[in-house]
Amino acid sequence: MSANTVLKTSLRNFYAHKGRMALSAIAVLLSVAFVSGTLVFTDTMDKTFDKLFTATAADVTVSPEDAASDGGGATGRPESLPASTVSTVKKADGVKSAEGEVSSTHVTVVNADDKNMGSENGAPTVAANWTHNDLRSMEITSGHAPRGPTEVMVDADTAKKHHLKLGDELRTIAATGDLKAKIVGIASFKVTNPGAAVVYFDTATAQRALLGATGRFTAIDVAADKGVSDTRLKRNVADTLKASGEPAAYKIQTQKEDADAHRADVGSFMDVIKYALLGFAGIAFLVGIFLIINTFSMLVAQRTREIGLMRAIGSSRKQVNGSVLVEALLLGVVGSVAGVGAGVGLAVGLMKLMSAVGMDLSTNDLTVKWTTPAIGLLLGIVVTVLAAYLPARRAGKVSPMAALRDAGTPADTKAGAVRAVLGILLTGGGGFALYLAARADKAAQGSLWLGVGIVATLIGFVVVGPLLAGGVVRVISAVLLRFFGPVGRMAERNALRNPRRTGATGAALMIGLALVACLSVVGSSMVASATSQLDRSVGADFIVRSADGGINPQSVAALKKVKDSGDVSHITEVKWVQAHLTAPNGAKEKEELVAATPSYARDLRRETTSGTLSAAYGKDAMSVGSGYAKKHGVKVGDSITVAFDHGRTVKLKVAAITSDDTAFDKGAMYTNLATAERYVPADRLPLDAMVFAKAADASRADTAYKALKASVASDPTVKVKNQTDYKQTLKDQIGRLLNMIYGLLALAIIVAVLGVVNTLALSVVERTREIGLMRAIGLSRRQLRRMIRLESVVIALFGALLGLGLGMGWGATAQKLLALQGLDVLRIPWPTIVSVFVGSAFVGLFAALIPAFRAGRMNVLNAIATE
Repeated sequence: MSANTVLKTSLRNFYAHKGRMALSAIAVLLSVAFVSGTLVFTDTMDKTFDKLFTATAADVTVSPEDAASDGGGATGRPESLPASTVSTVKKADGVKSAEGEVSSTHVTVVNADDKNMGSENGAPTVAANWTHNDLRSMEITSGHAPRGPTEVMVDADTAKKHHLKLGDELRTIAATGDLKAKIVGIASFKVTNPGAAVVYFDTATAQRALLGATGRFTAIDVAADKGVSDTRLKRNVADTLKASGEPAAYKIQTQKEDADAHRADVGSFMDVIKYALLGFAGIAFLVGIFLIINTFSMLVAQRTREIGLMRAIGSSRKQVNGSVLVEALLLGVVGSVAGVGAGVGLAVGLMKLMSAVGMDLSTNDLTVKWTTPAIGLLLGIVVTVLAAYLPARRAGKVSPMAALRDAGTPADTKAGAVRAVLGILLTGGGGFALYLAARADKAAQGSLWLGVGIVATLIGFVVVGPLLAGGVVRVISAVLLRFFGPVGRMAERNALRNPRRTGATGAALMIGLALVACLSVVGSSMVASATSQLDRSVGADFIVRSADGGINPQSVAALKKVKDSGDVSHITEVKWVQAHLTAPNGAKEKEELVAATPSYARDLRRETTSGTLSAAYGKDAMSVGSGYAKKHGVKVGDSITVAFDHGRTVKLKVAAITSDDTAFDKGAMYTNLATAERYVPADRLPLDAMVFAKAADASRADTAYKALKASVASDPTVKVKNQTDYKQTLKDQIGRLLNMIYGLLALAIIVAVLGVVNTLALSVVERTREIGLMRAIGLSRRQLRRMIRLESVVIALFGALLGLGLGMGWGATAQKLLALQGLDVLRIPWPTIVSVFVGSAFVGLFAALIPAFRAGRMNVLNAIATE
């Protein structure tokens, strides 16, 4: 038989069985769409930020060398440079203009009702002075620029979102104090604003409100003369500053360098989104492989006689292989092309979803690089062809006589034995790796073994699935199907008829549910461990934190007033101070000291291995963690040289060594807040990271709680929580993360459900004559449909049982690694596990609806006459 004839036969078969290929094509489509959609979405976000950063950057920007990328820093005040530097920069050759900029992102802007005007999606709120450089990216569309301390201008996106108009009052909360001003102007972005809220003041007001001093700027925007390149201008500015003899160190960047620096700041966030979504797409591809293998395996079995005839008239094994692989290629092409198109639609949908939660992305910036369809098509086609390789190879092994004599492909007992041995070895090896992970005393080593164990046990269960199918299905059937009499027994036998097919179908569902179970165990254990640690460690009644990371001095002062009222016994301030430490052995490390008022020793109880923690809050004293002490041979009584950032260098005596066996403040080094205040200038001290409070009397705890909340009500970013609130917050945060992951895993589960539907649909076709005979001897349509539904339920429960068991094993092992970080409580979320298992039965019922309906509609005589 010629190659051309084989190709025509493949095309004819593909078209003839297009209905049977449909679900496999949908699986390919979904997987490719997820990959393509992710790439389009992240490329569009990259383009949006690139355009924004390029539009807002001056030709050359001069800023302090140690300027924080967050625009505010830990102190709430951005690093700044003297106004005299602007005059110096103007003298450089090639400078058309130079203008001082004042900008900070450590601000909160609220309306007259104290509602936060900032974005809820994590985008910053920016307060700045209005400059000529802003005209590159903004235009005033209503009112005018601010001209005095009582005037402010806001961006049009924020005004539209919060229904702001000219004349409305806004209050800007900064570390230096509050500023009330009326809106006199609204400015629109010329490029897409991803979601930042921006307010503008005149220069003098911005300096006082954001820096607490006049005559200083956070940066200098330099414009080049015509014909002067940014690189040359940068060199000229650097030379001029150097020649001026100014002592300060500066960071000088071209427009491209400034945009690249901002792009790098958001790059890690973008990469997390991109690779997380691609990871879930990979899981969907993995599940889709089982669907494709099952599809082609069943199609090959159903066409055994046809393949035998092809072999009898001269087709070689290679040609038969090629015929099946050509069909897989066509399936891959059709599914992938549709998937790429669907991916663009998915990306647009994600953009709309992000816009709904506050991150605005315009479809005008929709970016479809040539690599996106190329990657989508390549992945879809390669995965489909590889998945069809084993069925194609099996088809090529069919001899002409065996095909004409048998109704299906011959069983390969040798391959089955090899499969069983390989599966057992992989599962056993994976189990041993999980055991080593659980026994590891270092997180890095344990994580490596955990990864090996997860991969090995997953592959092992997939390989050994057909062996497990016989025993597990019989157990499920004994519990569930015996209530349905003869119909239940027939459903059981149908599920056991082809263990390889049942194993592959169940494995597809197993993968998604194993991940669900694993994450459920990890999440529940984290919540239980954190709650337990909170009960054991936290002695304070109330914890105060800010969503911005630092609590403004005004809020701290308001909290202290509550203490003066008598409802609160003490207020504990906690600051995180950066310092360079030199241990007695000469080792140097940059560390973060927890500088707190002495009552912190009671508010956060820490076990010490040596010394007394309260002594660490004495004059020029500190504590270290047991890990640091062991690493550097530090003991109580030793002195450590501490060079505070922006402060003085001092020797602090080690008064206590705390145990690192905790989830809270693991490895923390404590010192008195007064010590930090003594050696760090007041304007360089960081804001309070958190504040603890203790009710004066347990009977007045509710009164104290209300008073504390009322005292900081004017700043919506500051939240007061009692221990019950804090526990619920931890639970909600982990719950939201898990729900998001479950939502993404739903794609893999949907593909697995398609696999069950496909298996049943093809099985019905395969058993057409058998179904006709059963109907002829008295099986009713209702009983037939019930039999198929029960078969589907058994297969779904088989996959769920394997997946949940495997996932709980992974989760329990992962919890042992979390115990190294102090999260030492293992909690199996049985309600979730049971709900998922029961839900799997409903998934099986749903998957069987269409195949059962089609089987019930078969004409009995036509079915019996089927060859």
